[in-house]
Amino acid sequence: MNVLILGSGGREFSIGLALKKDKEVQKLYFAPGNGATSELGENIAIAEYEELADFAQNSEIDLTIVGPEAPLVDGVVDIFKARGLTIFGPSKEAARLEGSKVYMKNFLAKYNIPTARYIETDHIETAFKFIETLPVPVVVKADGLCAGKGVIIAATHDEAKKAVSGMLSGKSFGDAGKKVIVEEFLDGYELSMFAICDGEDYILLPAAQDHKRLLDNDEGPNTGGMGAYAPTPLVDDVIYQKVKERVIRPTLDGMKAEGAPFEGVLFIGLMIVNGEPLTLEFNVRFGDPECEILMPLMKSPASELFYKAATKQLDSLNVEFSDQYAVGVVMASRNYPYKSSEPAEIVVDKVVHDDIADNTHISYAGVSREDGRLFATGGRVLVCVGLGKSIEEARRRAYLLCGQVHFAGKKLRTDIAYQAL
Repeated sequence: MNVLILGSGGREFSIGLALKKDKEVQKLYFAPGNGATSELGENIAIAEYEELADFAQNSEIDLTIVGPEAPLVDGVVDIFKARGLTIFGPSKEAARLEGSKVYMKNFLAKYNIPTARYIETDHIETAFKFIETLPVPVVVKADGLCAGKGVIIAATHDEAKKAVSGMLSGKSFGDAGKKVIVEEFLDGYELSMFAICDGEDYILLPAAQDHKRLLDNDEGPNTGGMGAYAPTPLVDDVIYQKVKERVIRPTLDGMKAEGAPFEGVLFIGLMIVNGEPLTLEFNVRFGDPECEILMPLMKSPASELFYKAATKQLDSLNVEFSDQYAVGVVMASRNYPYKSSEPAEIVVDKVVHDDIADNTHISYAGVSREDGRLFATGGRVLVCVGLGKSIEEARRRAYLLCGQVHFAGKKLRTDIAYQAL
């Protein structure tokens, strides 16, 4: 099987790493990839979707996997399918579940999927009036894609109004903020659940928990994610069943009813409040860094899972997962998430601790390659992943690996997976 992966981050690296170990995969391509994916396969410098479809046809690509959300929202899956190409991901219409928070919230309301009380509006006075009815904190969300930064948790009503004003004026997020969601704050604990879907059937992956805040103790600004672990002990069989019955099944049935059957990864951001799951958001692709910890937990071939989902054959598939735990710690650049940073060479100690040699790996994201050396290029640079028979063991190994990785200005949290300890 020849596989093309669209994207350039740690998520795409981790998918590539899983496929590299897959006996069914002969050739692996990344578009555009990063400085480290070239060690797993071949990077190709093609950005236009029609040209990527040309490449897939000419290179006899058997399966294309889309990593990030932007190509999905743009409709890359529709372009490939129009050529008769096999591609894993939702259609442009189905990708609206992530592309528009307004569409997503209205979808939840229409199909009675539990979520926070909200309004959607493009009128500042309407938003202000609703804000005054809510206790603090108040959640304000931009409608469109904002690279994971379009959600503001305002500590006061004035702060919430300032967030709304910035979004609706276009100053905060441009056109992505021209409509807003204002909703009540849910007090509970967050979970990430991922369902691999083929439009009708689905396979649920181990539940994960990520860490959005930049600093220890969940302080500082929101980021794309500073670490994650899976499976989380915060989910029991009762919660799993509630999520299946109240969220996943109604979502798949609802998307079919809307004429846009959902195929690909359904990432469900949940808040568990008094044992009840409420949906915070949908994403239509793997989370990052959750993907980096979920891929190593798969015992079944990754290519089979993605291919059967893309060809509507999940009903015939049995997927096995490891009984281990995985912890991923993100290393970010000096100025993340505020501004870009100067390139810095990455040095990984060659003599690693005996305990981590066979139970850890690095998923690379914001890196470039020059004369055989890797450089951190800004943002989230890499994820140190540790595996173990317990969360404590996996966590210890991940942090031991962090101690082996060096670059100027490296930034990381020291408390990933603290909720499970």
